[in-house]
Amino acid sequence: MDVMQFVSNIILIFFPFLFALCFHEYAHGWVAKLKGDNTAEMMGRLTLNPLVHMDVVGTLVLPLISIFSISSGGPSFFFGWAKPVPVSARNLKNVRNDMFWIALAGPLSNLLLALIAAFVYVLVITHVAPDTQDMVKKLFVSFLITNASLAVFNMIPLHPLDGGKVLARFLPASINHKLEQNEHISGFILLFIFISGLGAIISYPVRWIAQGLLHLAVMIFGVS
Repeated sequence: MDVMQFVSNIILIFFPFLFALCFHEYAHGWVAKLKGDNTAEMMGRLTLNPLVHMDVVGTLVLPLISIFSISSGGPSFFFGWAKPVPVSARNLKNVRNDMFWIALAGPLSNLLLALIAAFVYVLVITHVAPDTQDMVKKLFVSFLITNASLAVFNMIPLHPLDGGKVLARFLPASINHKLEQNEHISGFILLFIFISGLGAIISYPVRWIAQGLLHLAVMIFGVS
């Protein structure tokens, strides 16, 4: 394995992924607080500190194994997660609506970061000397793709993902209760999707989002 390539991939893949995860979980906790539940804040989770959001397997082991594989010329499969931010439904005034917005906050926060990354990327290619662009361009392209990927993946309408909680807003309570009770089955379905290679399907909406945000940034900055 090329050690320098491994270190480069840590910077270009792992760090953007780690920040995106922390921002995602912070967004859940922040909106929950706005809706009347300060559980995340009381448990020290209303922060961008990666140590409090980190899941050993999902945030460290699997992502680093994936980066090792990529750096060694192996499969480019990348997968991971953080510890979910706790939300106490009893503190919410309108559980159905409030949980919808709390769940949606995570993917929306990643779309915001993706938009910022697109803007920075366009500014770099238009205002920074070409000989100093390369690393910065790679970093913000990675940041853009990472956040677009997290937004799309988390909106898959299955529990325990955010998309399942967003979908719950539009389902009868009895059906949603059964889906929540069987979310372990959904977990196996998600695992199968990625192991079988079907997870590549999400690359299409990710690409559309990334290209759309870049086009928006180009229009705003008037780049020809």
